[in-house]
Amino acid sequence: MLWRTLVRILLLLAAFCALAVSLPAKKKPPAAPINLNTASSEELQQVPGIGPVTAEKILQMRKSYGAFKSVDDLSAIRGIGPKRLEKMRKYLTVGKAASATKPANPKPATPPKPSTAPTDPPCASL
Repeated sequence: MLWRTLVRILLLLAAFCALAVSLPAKKKPPAAPINLNTASSEELQQVPGIGPVTAEKILQMRKSYGAFKSVDDLSAIRGIGPKRLEKMRKYLTVGKAASATKPANPKPATPPKPSTAPTDPPCASL
């Protein structure tokens, strides 16, 4: 009888340990807010409430519609409701989008030189 009770306790303990291992660990939030207009998928996934699927939706929206003007723009993404948006808001920011690299000293455009070719006067051949 004691043996059976001990076996049951060990089985329950093993089940509890297996359950605890399978639960996802809580994310450590980013130290600084993540810029929606420049972040990679990996950076976005640091934000609580953003996993791989949501990060890809954010990147796709940025690619399709351009830079985010506000964190509230995320509410247009399916699956991001008011509660989830509020959970993420303090970890996100909207800054300038990454721009293409420009040359350090661009050459000023030079106007075309006027033509020096002689022109026929009007009605000269009449």
